[in-house]
Amino acid sequence: MHALNEPVQTAPPGFSFRDLLRHPNRIVGIGLVLITALSWYYLIRMEREMYGGMPDMPGCMMNMSGPWTLDFFWMTFGMWSVMMVAMMTPTVVPMVLTYDLVSRRRAGDQMLSLPTWMFLGGYLAAWTAFSLVATFFQWALHNAALLVPASLSVAPWLGGLLLVFAGVYQFTPWKNSCLRKCASPLEFLIAEWRYGAAGAFHMGARHGVFCTGCCALLMALLFVAGVMNLLWIAVLAAAALLEKLAPAGRLTSRALGIILIFAGIGLASYPLWRL
Repeated sequence: MHALNEPVQTAPPGFSFRDLLRHPNRIVGIGLVLITALSWYYLIRMEREMYGGMPDMPGCMMNMSGPWTLDFFWMTFGMWSVMMVAMMTPTVVPMVLTYDLVSRRRAGDQMLSLPTWMFLGGYLAAWTAFSLVATFFQWALHNAALLVPASLSVAPWLGGLLLVFAGVYQFTPWKNSCLRKCASPLEFLIAEWRYGAAGAFHMGARHGVFCTGCCALLMALLFVAGVMNLLWIAVLAAAALLEKLAPAGRLTSRALGIILIFAGIGLASYPLWRL
Protein backbone atom coordinates (compact mmCIF):
# COMPACT_ATOMS: atom_id res chain seq x y z
CA MET A 1 0.00 0.00 0.00
CA HIS A 2 1.27 3.50 -0.81
CA ALA A 3 2.43 5.41 2.26
CA LEU A 4 1.91 9.01 1.11
CA ASN A 5 -0.32 9.53 4.13
CA GLU A 6 2.02 7.76 6.53
CA PRO A 7 5.24 9.79 6.57
CA VAL A 8 5.79 9.21 10.27
CA GLN A 9 5.88 5.44 9.78
CA THR A 10 8.18 5.81 6.78
CA ALA A 11 10.69 8.15 8.40
CA PRO A 12 10.92 7.44 12.16
CA PRO A 13 10.79 10.47 14.49
CA GLY A 14 14.21 11.97 15.03
CA PHE A 15 15.64 10.50 11.83
CA SER A 16 18.48 12.54 10.34
CA PHE A 17 21.36 12.03 7.99
CA ARG A 18 23.63 11.98 11.02
CA ASP A 19 22.03 8.61 11.78
CA LEU A 20 23.11 7.48 8.33
CA LEU A 21 26.70 8.38 9.12
CA ARG A 22 26.61 6.89 12.63
CA HIS A 23 24.92 3.61 11.73
CA PRO A 24 25.84 2.67 8.16
CA ASN A 25 25.16 -0.84 6.95
CA ARG A 26 28.71 -1.85 6.12
CA ILE A 27 27.56 -4.94 4.23
CA VAL A 28 25.50 -2.82 1.86
CA GLY A 29 28.28 -0.25 1.58
CA ILE A 30 30.88 -2.88 0.73
CA GLY A 31 28.50 -4.45 -1.77
CA LEU A 32 28.01 -1.13 -3.57
CA VAL A 33 31.78 -0.60 -3.73
CA LEU A 34 32.31 -4.11 -5.12
CA ILE A 35 29.60 -3.69 -7.77
CA THR A 36 31.14 -0.42 -8.91
CA ALA A 37 34.69 -1.78 -8.88
CA LEU A 38 33.79 -4.92 -10.82
CA SER A 39 31.91 -2.87 -13.41
CA TRP A 40 34.89 -0.58 -13.95
CA TYR A 41 37.19 -3.59 -14.16
CA TYR A 42 35.00 -5.04 -16.91
CA LEU A 43 35.02 -1.73 -18.79
CA ILE A 44 38.79 -1.50 -18.60
CA ARG A 45 39.12 -5.05 -19.88
CA MET A 46 36.69 -4.38 -22.70
CA GLU A 47 38.47 -1.16 -23.66
CA ARG A 48 41.78 -3.01 -23.82
CA GLU A 49 40.16 -5.74 -25.91
CA MET A 50 38.75 -3.20 -28.35
CA TYR A 51 41.91 -1.18 -28.82
CA GLY A 52 44.62 -3.55 -27.67
CA GLY A 53 43.33 -6.83 -29.05
CA MET A 54 43.54 -8.97 -25.90
CA PRO A 55 43.48 -12.58 -27.11
CA ASP A 56 41.65 -14.00 -24.12
CA MET A 57 38.45 -11.98 -24.53
CA PRO A 58 35.57 -12.37 -27.00
CA GLY A 59 36.27 -10.80 -30.35
CA CYS A 60 32.74 -9.55 -31.04
CA MET A 61 33.74 -5.96 -30.33
CA MET A 62 36.65 -5.96 -32.74
CA ASN A 63 34.66 -5.59 -35.96
CA MET A 64 33.35 -2.06 -35.55
CA SER A 65 32.87 -1.13 -39.19
CA GLY A 66 31.00 -4.17 -40.51
CA PRO A 67 27.26 -4.85 -40.38
CA TRP A 68 25.82 -5.59 -36.98
CA THR A 69 25.09 -9.20 -36.08
CA LEU A 70 22.80 -10.36 -33.30
CA ASP A 71 25.83 -11.30 -31.19
CA PHE A 72 27.29 -7.84 -31.70
CA PHE A 73 23.98 -6.21 -30.72
CA TRP A 74 23.83 -8.12 -27.44
CA MET A 75 27.51 -7.49 -26.77
CA THR A 76 26.90 -3.76 -27.25
CA PHE A 77 23.85 -3.93 -24.99
CA GLY A 78 25.97 -5.67 -22.35
CA MET A 79 28.63 -2.98 -22.70
CA TRP A 80 26.09 -0.20 -22.16
CA SER A 81 24.48 -2.02 -19.23
CA VAL A 82 27.78 -2.51 -17.40
CA MET A 83 28.78 1.06 -18.22
CA MET A 84 25.59 2.42 -16.64
CA VAL A 85 26.19 0.31 -13.52
CA ALA A 86 29.74 1.66 -13.26
CA MET A 87 28.69 5.27 -13.78
CA MET A 88 25.40 5.45 -11.89
CA THR A 89 25.86 3.15 -8.87
CA PRO A 90 28.03 5.75 -7.05
CA THR A 91 25.33 8.38 -7.56
CA VAL A 92 22.65 6.25 -5.89
CA VAL A 93 24.70 5.35 -2.80
CA PRO A 94 23.09 8.03 -0.55
CA MET A 95 19.60 6.92 -1.62
CA VAL A 96 20.32 3.22 -1.11
CA LEU A 97 21.90 3.75 2.32
CA THR A 98 19.07 6.04 3.40
CA TYR A 99 16.49 3.46 2.28
CA ASP A 100 18.42 0.74 4.09
CA LEU A 101 18.56 2.70 7.36
CA VAL A 102 14.87 3.70 7.24
CA SER A 103 13.77 0.14 6.45
CA ARG A 104 15.90 -1.26 9.27
CA ARG A 105 14.54 1.32 11.71
CA ARG A 106 11.01 0.32 10.78
CA ALA A 107 11.96 -3.34 11.32
CA GLY A 108 13.46 -2.65 14.72
CA ASP A 109 17.08 -2.26 13.56
CA GLN A 110 17.17 -5.80 12.26
CA MET A 111 19.74 -6.44 9.52
CA LEU A 112 17.29 -7.00 6.69
CA SER A 113 19.26 -6.36 3.51
CA LEU A 114 17.03 -8.11 0.96
CA PRO A 115 14.68 -5.13 0.42
CA THR A 116 17.73 -2.89 0.00
CA TRP A 117 19.15 -5.08 -2.76
CA MET A 118 15.72 -5.23 -4.37
CA PHE A 119 15.65 -1.42 -4.32
CA LEU A 120 19.05 -1.33 -6.02
CA GLY A 121 17.88 -3.97 -8.50
CA GLY A 122 14.89 -1.84 -9.48
CA TYR A 123 17.12 1.19 -9.92
CA LEU A 124 19.57 -0.69 -12.15
CA ALA A 125 16.66 -2.22 -14.10
CA ALA A 126 15.64 1.30 -15.16
CA TRP A 127 19.18 1.99 -16.38
CA THR A 128 19.24 -1.37 -18.15
CA ALA A 129 16.17 -0.27 -20.07
CA PHE A 130 18.03 2.93 -20.96
CA SER A 131 20.97 0.78 -22.12
CA LEU A 132 18.69 -1.02 -24.56
CA VAL A 133 17.54 2.33 -25.99
CA ALA A 134 21.18 3.50 -26.22
CA THR A 135 22.09 0.30 -28.07
CA PHE A 136 19.39 0.92 -30.67
CA PHE A 137 20.56 4.53 -30.94
CA GLN A 138 24.14 3.40 -31.54
CA TRP A 139 22.87 0.92 -34.14
CA ALA A 140 20.97 3.72 -35.90
CA LEU A 141 24.04 5.97 -35.90
CA HIS A 142 26.11 3.11 -37.31
CA ASN A 143 23.63 2.38 -40.10
CA ALA A 144 23.45 6.09 -40.98
CA ALA A 145 27.27 6.24 -41.17
CA LEU A 146 27.30 8.91 -38.44
CA LEU A 147 29.49 6.92 -36.05
CA VAL A 148 33.26 6.68 -36.42
CA PRO A 149 33.95 2.93 -35.99
CA ALA A 150 37.45 3.32 -34.58
CA SER A 151 36.42 5.60 -31.71
CA LEU A 152 32.64 5.03 -31.47
CA SER A 153 32.19 8.81 -31.61
CA VAL A 154 30.14 11.07 -33.85
CA ALA A 155 31.31 13.88 -36.14
CA PRO A 156 32.10 17.25 -34.49
CA TRP A 157 28.95 18.93 -35.82
CA LEU A 158 26.71 16.22 -34.37
CA GLY A 159 28.69 16.05 -31.14
CA GLY A 160 28.29 19.82 -30.82
CA LEU A 161 24.54 19.53 -31.27
CA LEU A 162 24.36 16.85 -28.58
CA LEU A 163 26.32 19.04 -26.19
CA VAL A 164 24.12 22.07 -26.82
CA PHE A 165 20.93 20.00 -26.50
CA ALA A 166 22.14 18.49 -23.22
CA GLY A 167 23.15 21.95 -21.98
CA VAL A 168 19.76 23.50 -22.77
CA TYR A 169 18.02 20.57 -21.03
CA GLN A 170 19.81 21.52 -17.79
CA PHE A 171 17.56 24.61 -17.60
CA THR A 172 14.22 22.85 -18.19
CA PRO A 173 11.52 22.13 -15.57
CA TRP A 174 11.84 18.39 -16.36
CA LYS A 175 15.49 18.41 -15.39
CA ASN A 176 14.75 20.37 -12.23
CA SER A 177 11.96 18.01 -11.20
CA CYS A 178 14.00 14.86 -11.80
CA LEU A 179 17.08 16.27 -10.07
CA ARG A 180 15.03 17.18 -7.01
CA LYS A 181 13.77 13.59 -6.78
CA CYS A 182 17.31 12.25 -7.16
CA ALA A 183 19.03 14.62 -4.74
CA SER A 184 16.53 14.36 -1.85
CA PRO A 185 16.54 10.73 -0.62
CA LEU A 186 14.31 11.22 2.42
CA GLU A 187 11.78 13.31 0.51
CA PHE A 188 11.60 10.64 -2.19
CA LEU A 189 11.13 7.83 0.35
CA ILE A 190 8.34 9.65 2.17
CA ALA A 191 6.47 10.24 -1.08
CA GLU A 192 7.08 6.86 -2.69
CA TRP A 193 7.24 4.33 0.15
CA ARG A 194 5.94 0.83 -0.51
CA TYR A 195 6.14 -2.27 1.63
CA GLY A 196 7.99 -5.54 1.12
CA ALA A 197 10.62 -6.70 -1.34
CA ALA A 198 8.34 -6.12 -4.33
CA GLY A 199 7.61 -2.63 -3.06
CA ALA A 200 11.32 -1.99 -2.67
CA PHE A 201 11.94 -3.03 -6.28
CA HIS A 202 9.11 -0.76 -7.43
CA MET A 203 10.56 2.16 -5.47
CA GLY A 204 14.00 1.53 -6.91
CA ALA A 205 12.61 1.40 -10.43
CA ARG A 206 10.69 4.64 -9.84
CA HIS A 207 13.85 6.29 -8.59
CA GLY A 208 15.72 4.91 -11.59
CA VAL A 209 13.16 6.48 -13.94
CA PHE A 210 13.63 9.87 -12.30
CA CYS A 211 17.40 9.42 -12.41
CA THR A 212 17.23 8.50 -16.09
CA GLY A 213 15.20 11.63 -16.73
CA CYS A 214 17.88 13.60 -14.91
CA CYS A 215 20.99 12.08 -16.51
CA ALA A 216 20.04 10.36 -19.79
CA LEU A 217 21.26 13.24 -21.96
CA LEU A 218 24.53 13.36 -20.03
CA MET A 219 24.97 9.67 -20.81
CA ALA A 220 24.17 10.34 -24.49
CA LEU A 221 27.24 12.59 -24.52
CA LEU A 222 29.33 9.41 -24.49
CA PHE A 223 28.96 9.54 -28.28
CA VAL A 224 30.80 12.89 -28.34
CA ALA A 225 34.25 11.69 -27.28
CA GLY A 226 33.81 7.94 -27.75
CA VAL A 227 31.55 5.42 -26.07
CA MET A 228 34.53 3.49 -24.69
CA ASN A 229 36.70 6.49 -23.86
CA LEU A 230 37.38 5.70 -20.19
CA LEU A 231 38.46 9.24 -19.31
CA TRP A 232 35.28 10.67 -20.85
CA ILE A 233 33.21 8.04 -19.02
CA ALA A 234 34.81 9.11 -15.74
CA VAL A 235 34.18 12.82 -16.47
CA LEU A 236 30.48 12.27 -17.19
CA ALA A 237 30.10 10.01 -14.16
CA ALA A 238 31.69 12.71 -11.98
CA ALA A 239 29.34 15.33 -13.43
CA ALA A 240 26.28 13.20 -12.62
CA LEU A 241 27.60 12.55 -9.11
CA LEU A 242 28.36 16.23 -8.49
CA GLU A 243 24.86 17.28 -9.54
CA LYS A 244 23.28 14.99 -6.97
CA LEU A 245 25.67 15.49 -4.06
CA ALA A 246 26.59 19.18 -4.30
CA PRO A 247 24.80 21.33 -1.67
CA ALA A 248 23.67 23.72 -4.41
CA GLY A 249 22.67 21.01 -6.85
CA ARG A 250 20.45 23.21 -9.00
CA LEU A 251 23.16 25.87 -9.30
CA THR A 252 25.67 23.17 -10.19
CA SER A 253 23.29 21.83 -12.83
CA ARG A 254 22.90 25.24 -14.46
CA ALA A 255 26.64 25.88 -14.39
CA LEU A 256 27.14 22.54 -16.10
CA GLY A 257 24.50 23.52 -18.67
CA ILE A 258 26.38 26.70 -19.54
CA ILE A 259 29.63 24.75 -19.92
CA LEU A 260 27.94 22.21 -22.19
CA ILE A 261 26.35 24.86 -24.40
CA PHE A 262 29.61 26.73 -24.97
CA ALA A 263 31.50 23.47 -25.47
CA GLY A 264 28.90 22.38 -28.01
CA ILE A 265 29.11 25.64 -29.94
CA GLY A 266 32.89 25.36 -29.99
CA LEU A 267 32.85 21.74 -31.13
CA ALA A 268 30.19 22.30 -33.81
CA SER A 269 32.18 25.20 -35.26
CA TYR A 270 35.47 23.30 -35.10
CA PRO A 271 35.51 22.53 -38.88
CA LEU A 272 35.36 26.28 -39.55
CA TRP A 273 38.54 26.80 -37.54
CA ARG A 274 40.43 24.66 -40.01
CA LEU A 275 39.46 26.69 -43.09
